[in-house]
Amino acid sequence: MCLGCRVRCEQDALVRLAAADGAVVVDESRRLPGRGAWVHRDAACVERATRSLSHALRSRHLDATPVEDWAARLAGDGHDRKTETTMDN
Repeated sequence: MCLGCRVRCEQDALVRLAAADGAVVVDESRRLPGRGAWVHRDAACVERATRSLSHALRSRHLDATPVEDWAARLAGDGHDRKTETTMDN
């Protein structure tokens, strides 16, 4: 489920975010240890998700700058979620 928009979808449509060295980072390989949060590759979803990352990753003080920078690059990329499919749960 996307932490930003709360929509369930296939795992391939989501990117894992994880805490590493006091910062939230994009875990493209999906291999970093610890809790993770999942978001769409969409700047709007990432922006909404950053508000609740500390709670989702169960860590008080996390620097979300790396994820915000990644989301800014996505916004310029023109990625569109309209082609993604949702799960029928």
